[in-house]
Amino acid sequence: MKYLKVGKILNTHGLKGEMKIFSLTDYDERFEELEWVYIEGYEERFYINKVKYRPKDILLSFKDYGDINLVEKFKGRYLLIDESQKRDLPEDTYYIADIIGLAVYTLQDEYLGKVVQVLQAGSNEVYIIKDDKGKEIMIPAVKEFMPEISLEKGKIIVRPIEGMIE
Repeated sequence: MKYLKVGKILNTHGLKGEMKIFSLTDYDERFEELEWVYIEGYEERFYINKVKYRPKDILLSFKDYGDINLVEKFKGRYLLIDESQKRDLPEDTYYIADIIGLAVYTLQDEYLGKVVQVLQAGSNEVYIIKDDKGKEIMIPAVKEFMPEISLEKGKIIVRPIEGMIE
């Protein structure tokens, strides 16, 4: 099964089992829609009890985990959801997990490499593409430079400007 990271547990908060969560989603209210999550390294589902939004983080607690001693061990771990909990995204937006590993070609069908990382850089994401020799290219994920992203074909077509892939 493929899991998506939706948050990272930064620390505990108070004595009643609340945890500070750093959100890894563009849509923080997402946590209210979830009935349960997984925690990295654990098999079972953790059912969400309460969610509170703060300017820099989210406070979250799980049912049956109402004590700091029960949640201390989760610090530093990721909150995960599975494929069945994914939201439908707006057109031309993708889950990072679906972009990583896609093959990248120019309009002339020249193979450039595979997407190895997605950087969140201000208003745009930047895809880091690595070729077979280990050379890295960075291309902003905007329509101008990426006319086609096809999850079905497993590839991205790019239109780099001069100097972008030297």
